[in-house]
Amino acid sequence: MATLPTLPKRRLRRKLRAKERGAALIMVLGSLTILAVMLAEYQDQMSTEFASALSDRDALKAEYAARSAINLSRLLIASEPTVRAAAGLLMAAMGGGKAPQIPVWAFAPQMLGAFNDAEGAAAFKGLANLDITQGEGLGLDGAGFEVKIVDEDAKIGLNNAGRSSFGARDVGRQLLGLIGGPQYDPLFERRSDSGEYANRQDVCAALIDWVDANQDLENCDPNAQGSMSSPAENSYYRNLPDPYSRKNAAFDSLEELHLVEGVGDDFWATFIDPDPSDPAERPVSVWSSGKININTTNPRTLLSYICAHAVPGTPLCNDPTGQKPAAFLTTMSVLRSITAGIPIFRSARKLRETLEGAGSAAAAPGTGTGTTPGTGTGTPAATPPAPSLTGGLDLMQMAGLEPIKFLSPNEFDKGLSLESKVFSIYAEGHVRQGKRETHVRILAVVDFRKAPTVQDLLSQVSAGTPAGTPAPTPPTPDAAEDETAGISGALVPSTAGRVVYFRVN
Repeated sequence: MATLPTLPKRRLRRKLRAKERGAALIMVLGSLTILAVMLAEYQDQMSTEFASALSDRDALKAEYAARSAINLSRLLIASEPTVRAAAGLLMAAMGGGKAPQIPVWAFAPQMLGAFNDAEGAAAFKGLANLDITQGEGLGLDGAGFEVKIVDEDAKIGLNNAGRSSFGARDVGRQLLGLIGGPQYDPLFERRSDSGEYANRQDVCAALIDWVDANQDLENCDPNAQGSMSSPAENSYYRNLPDPYSRKNAAFDSLEELHLVEGVGDDFWATFIDPDPSDPAERPVSVWSSGKININTTNPRTLLSYICAHAVPGTPLCNDPTGQKPAAFLTTMSVLRSITAGIPIFRSARKLRETLEGAGSAAAAPGTGTGTTPGTGTGTPAATPPAPSLTGGLDLMQMAGLEPIKFLSPNEFDKGLSLESKVFSIYAEGHVRQGKRETHVRILAVVDFRKAPTVQDLLSQVSAGTPAGTPAPTPPTPDAAEDETAGISGALVPSTAGRVVYFRVN
C-alpha cells in the first residue's frame, strides 16, 4: 500500500507561520475597521452635539435679541405722550388746537436701529442723520432683530361682543359691514369646508356666539331687536368628528377663530388675514380695547365701519363691480402715504362730515371765530381756514364718490377714537454665523390702558417729596412681607404697559 509523501518539516513550519501571520493580519485589519467605524460614529455624534450646542446658543441669542426689541418697543410707545406734548406746544405756537396721538410706533425699525445690528444702525442714521459708531453701549454684537408694531385699536374688536348686548350688536354690525359687499357673494354661495352652506348672518352669529356668555343664538340682523332664543347653538360643534363645545368666553388668540363655524380657509384668507406677511392689514382683532382709531386704521377696516353705519343702498357699499370700494381704498392709501404718519383726522365728527361731503379730511388749524381788526367790538370775523392736510380737497371728491348718509351720526361718532392703547409687537431676533442663520419670533400684546406716563411719575415724585430732600431708606422686609410686596408690586401699573399675550416661536 502506497503512503502519501510527507512535507519537510521546515516547509511545514513556514506554512504554519504564514497562516499565523495571515490570521494576525486579518485580526489587525478587523480591529482597524471596527475602530474606524467607532471613530466615525463618535465623530458624527460629537459633530451633532456641537452643532446642537451652537444652534441652542444662537437660538438663545436670537431670542434675547427679540426680547430686547419687545422691551425697546414698549419704551418707544410709552414715550409717545412726551412727544405729543412737545408737538402740542408747537401746534399752540402755530395757532392750532390740541395735538392728536402721534403714531411713533410706525417708525419703530428706524428709531430703534441705534440698538440693533449694523443694518439697523444704517436705518437710524438715515432717519436722524446721526452717526452712532462712537456711542457706547449701542448696537448688538453678532445678533440683530426686526420689529413691527401693530395698532390693535385700529381693528374691529371681536371680543367686545362678549361685554354687553350693545357690544354684540355693534360687532355684528361691523362684521356685516366687512363681509357684506356683493363682490363677496360667491364666497357664501358654495359649501364650507364642513360641507354645509353658511350665509353672512350665520358666520357673523357664530363669531359672536363664541364670545358671548349667554345661550341665545345671535341674530346678527341690524334691523332685528335682540337675540333669538334657541337651544341649538352647540349642535354644529357636537356633530363634528372630534366634537367640542363653543367657548362662551373671549378669544385668546386670532388662531382660535379657526374653531368657529363658517370660518374656513377662504373666509380666513379673505376677511381675517388677507396678507400673512403684514399683520397690520388684518381688519379684525381679539385684543382691541373697543373703539377704532380713525387715524391708524387701515382703509379696509374703515370702509367696513362706514358701511356698517351707512343707510341701506349706499353705492359705496353695494357696488357689485367693486370699483367704488376700490376707489375709496386707493384714495385712502394714497392719502396716508402722502401724510407719512401724520394724523389726518382731528375728530370723529370731522371724518363723518368729510364722508357726508361737508368738509375736507383734516381739521384746519387756526379755524374758529376771531375779531374784526380795527373794530374792537369783538364781532366774529370770517377768518379763512388754513390749508388742511389734504390741501383743502374733499375726500369723496378725490375718490369720485357720492356723499354718504348715515343711519345715526351719533352712533357713528361714538364707535371711533383718536387714541390707541393696545399694541401687538412682532419681533424676530436673528443670528448669522457663516451660512447658518437662526431666527426666533416673539409676539407680545401690550395694553397701555391705565398706564401712567413718565410725566405722571415725575409729578407724583415732585408732589410727594420736597426738592433736595434725600429719599428715606426702605425697611428690609421679612420673607412673608417680601412675597406680599412682590405680588402687589407686579400689579402696579407700569409706564411700559401690561403684557396680555406672549408667544415665542
